[in-house]
Amino acid sequence: MANFKMSDFQKVADRKIKPPPCDDTMQITVHESFDGIAYGTWKVDRKYINGIGVAMGGFLSSAADIMMAYAISSKLTDQYGFASINLDTTFHRPVVEGEVDITARVERLGRTLAYVVSELKQNNKIAATCISSILIKKLEE
Repeated sequence: MANFKMSDFQKVADRKIKPPPCDDTMQITVHESFDGIAYGTWKVDRKYINGIGVAMGGFLSSAADIMMAYAISSKLTDQYGFASINLDTTFHRPVVEGEVDITARVERLGRTLAYVVSELKQNNKIAATCISSILIKKLEE
């Protein structure tokens, strides 16, 4: 499978192409992605639950990171790529089996760096917040 271009992320949100494998593995569904904002849902089932009966924190971070990719890609053209250089997650309450709503938003966008935030909610309560610094790089032609 070839690497996604920025416009391909929008095509996933519009249901025109299949998502990257990590989206399927994590059971993430992207609902919308536009102008630096992305909305999606994470289906949390038994495979994400740890020994104490809640979703392992690393999975929450991964779900947020996926949605942040859709938020930043909606602000870039196909001549650019990106990579997370920092990911910081704060956990507010445990996540259990069920659906988690995820919103990701580009807060600041510079020439080479972006600051993106994500919020994960279960049953309308904030379960985690995540912030990321993202490196933006013009691709070689």
